[in-house]
Amino acid sequence: MKVILKKDYIHLGREAEIKDVRDGYARNFLIPKGIAIISTDGAMKSLKTSEERRKKKLEQKKKALEEMAKKISEITLSFSKTKNEEGHMFGSVAKSDIIKALKAVNIEIDKEQIDMPSSLKEFGVSEVKINLSIDVRTSLKVNITAA
Repeated sequence: MKVILKKDYIHLGREAEIKDVRDGYARNFLIPKGIAIISTDGAMKSLKTSEERRKKKLEQKKKALEEMAKKISEITLSFSKTKNEEGHMFGSVAKSDIIKALKAVNIEIDKEQIDMPSSLKEFGVSEVKINLSIDVRTSLKVNITAA
């Protein structure tokens, strides 16, 4: 099934691209989540007429994301966790903890934008990668200390 992406989706492509995907993936995930629409003649005409406006919008969005990436790269998040007698950390720092800490400094990101295979379970400074869009990527430092 051919679909038109309504917004950038890191795993598939950019806004306004036409992609050929499996029927179930389109019907059960992309369309209900508002990521894509079915490619019809009417949708194609609408896509062509709004191309110039979309390009300007994309430039503004990219500029804003680059500014946000610069802010994020300058941030060091600090967390304090308890440790046991052997010096191992109780708990961990998960994506949700990072999202809450960034929200406290007026930066809103989604869980999917954080590139972290598992929760942080070691004391010290770690670097966490953040994918704001397909083109704009940054990282921030996370410092975990013992309480």
